[in-house]
Amino acid sequence: MTGDNGLTRRAFGAAAVAGLAGLVARADDPPKPRKILLRSSWQTVNIGDIAHTPGMLALLEKHRPRDEVTLWPSPLSPEVEKLLTTRFPKLTLAKTAAEQDAALAACDFFLHGSGPGLVGRREADRARQAGKPYGFGGVTLSDAELKAERDLLAGAKFVFCRDTDSLNALRKAGIKGPATDFGPDATFALDLRDDVAADRLLKEHKLEPGKFLCAVPRLRWTPYWEIHPERVKPNPERSAVNEAFADRDHAKLRDGIAAWVRETGMRVFLVPEMTYAVPRLRPLLYDPLPKDVKPHVAVLDRYWLTAEAAGVYARAAAVASFEMHSPIIAVANGTPAVLLRQPTDTRKGQMWRDVGLTEWIFEIDDTTGKDVAGCLVKIGRDQPAARKAAEVARGVAREKMAAMVKAVG
Repeated sequence: MTGDNGLTRRAFGAAAVAGLAGLVARADDPPKPRKILLRSSWQTVNIGDIAHTPGMLALLEKHRPRDEVTLWPSPLSPEVEKLLTTRFPKLTLAKTAAEQDAALAACDFFLHGSGPGLVGRREADRARQAGKPYGFGGVTLSDAELKAERDLLAGAKFVFCRDTDSLNALRKAGIKGPATDFGPDATFALDLRDDVAADRLLKEHKLEPGKFLCAVPRLRWTPYWEIHPERVKPNPERSAVNEAFADRDHAKLRDGIAAWVRETGMRVFLVPEMTYAVPRLRPLLYDPLPKDVKPHVAVLDRYWLTAEAAGVYARAAAVASFEMHSPIIAVANGTPAVLLRQPTDTRKGQMWRDVGLTEWIFEIDDTTGKDVAGCLVKIGRDQPAARKAAEVARGVAREKMAAMVKAVG
């Protein structure tokens, strides 16, 4: 039978099926690759600030494998640039002003990476003025930033805070517009590791895998006037705070070190997270140790980069640190880590509670050396249980980070 338009019923049916199949095929097509401009790599004097970038790149690689990513970094050292380009050979770097202008013009989305605040606020504002969609992935926010950058935050597609203290402050500030949620520091996704260098260090310092504690110091205020004297003026007030609390704070970690050695029989490795800490490892942590403990403690008398540190932390039984990112790198590698938080530090320490490690964070002014010692010895005596806790926390962070990068759209 033929209709008025000359199509047989059979032909009409075939055409309808073909059209439906086409719709289904289009619905199943993967999303179009996007060009993402990542603003990250804030500085290279801190293995944590180095780690933000490869962590975020690993997340994008895993969850957005078809997207093209360009990194807009602050100045990179040749060593750090090599770390990044070796692990991510497809990565494009926008290092010059011309390259950055071109990358911003070409991008489909501007992503501000994890960091201690809105470090890339100027570049994010350029994206906003250019009409580019943008978002913040894993940042801590201060009250001052919430007041000064309301318009910038309001214009974002999303703001993921790396700690719920920042998230609660953001929501309390009443900034409307962006999707907001907890999105952990991208360092939790770090998979960069130099196992050869790590094995060499272990051999040099007579350390056995799974049988040593890494301990990391920190002054209450990072002395950037020492790190960058050419552009940062001395700060007598902060120097005075550092002087007043340096020994008081680190005495509690030294108690933990002594208990670790005496009660577990395992060694300790004193290591830096930032460059300024290298000459302070001995006076703050090694020199005041009891004589019976010192022979079981090794000191790294130089700075190291993130990949080497990650390789060592992966081989440690545990990490105890006043800095934030050594514990994150440790947990990223399944190693238990204890955070000793100083009151001058930012809101970021809350992140440890947010991923479920409440028993492994100590507010240093409310903590005794005995508290630190008890926690470390407990980890050392039951490493399987401690590693399980670290793995659970890593799983929480991974789930939240996946949602963070998928929000790019």
